[in-house]
Amino acid sequence: MKKKFLFIVNPISGIGRQRRIETLIQNNLNLDHYDYEVRYTERIHHGTELARQAVEEGGFDAVVAVGGDGSVNDVVNGLKGSNITMGIIPCGSGNGLARNLKIPLTPALAIKLLNDFYVAAIDTIQLNDYLYASIAGIGFDAQVARRMKLAKVRGFQAYANICVSDYPTSKNTLYRMTIDGREVERSAWFVSFANSNQFGYNTAIAPLARLDDGLIDVCIVDKIPLAHLPLTAPLIYTNHFEVSQHVEIFKAHEVIVHNNESKWVNIDGEGESVGTELHFTNIPRSLNIICRKPQRTPTPKVLAHKAIRKIERDINELKSTILPPQHE
Repeated sequence: MKKKFLFIVNPISGIGRQRRIETLIQNNLNLDHYDYEVRYTERIHHGTELARQAVEEGGFDAVVAVGGDGSVNDVVNGLKGSNITMGIIPCGSGNGLARNLKIPLTPALAIKLLNDFYVAAIDTIQLNDYLYASIAGIGFDAQVARRMKLAKVRGFQAYANICVSDYPTSKNTLYRMTIDGREVERSAWFVSFANSNQFGYNTAIAPLARLDDGLIDVCIVDKIPLAHLPLTAPLIYTNHFEVSQHVEIFKAHEVIVHNNESKWVNIDGEGESVGTELHFTNIPRSLNIICRKPQRTPTPKVLAHKAIRKIERDINELKSTILPPQHE
């Protein structure tokens, strides 16, 4: 019996790669094994409504979010409490969760990945009435997300422009938090609450975060002086942000923020007005998601054989460069 997908498409997401989605599905999905239906979102958070509707209707084996991080988050919320599997066709600009799961950023290849139907169970994080699978943040992070929500242009350039324009006037805020029962008070530029290691755009704001470890990575970042940016920025792109002197990371099951005075939170790239008190709880392995099969770890014997072969090649190459050619 064929499995059935529901593709929920945000027609205005990110940079527009989703506009040919029906043709791409028809050409790349294995139609001998899968049936599908496509539904389009018409307003903000409509994806959550469509995913909930799919759960209520029944008959779908997987619901696939076609869009950016916000579209993915909508479907995550719509599938809350169900056993329906989720898929992702990344068509946004950041694509944080897709990058962390090693899902191809080319829509055709992401659709082909669905054919394998390899499913992994990952954690989600409950934040007050919201659910997310990737990352949330307060402070400067939320300020930028709020402005992006009002911007007419999406994408990395728009995001970068807002960051640059708001950086000089941004300041630290004193946050009072309870982290697994421990009272913590910190002056921070922003604080991220990460399930995924990805901030989007290939920036690893929480390099040690894992999607299935049952923990929230609380990444507290002091405002980085302009003179330190050339040294700090590369750490984000090389998965070493945690070694910066401006960063402190806690791992926790539950976090309460008592004084988020702005009320705004960046939730998977979307600015949301959530409240002054924020309650984060990790829900272990609560979302089934289609992703790339993990590569098998080579055995010590295979690794040794590869090392020997490499040494032999290096020796032969060295001989060819230092020994004179042989003449008969």
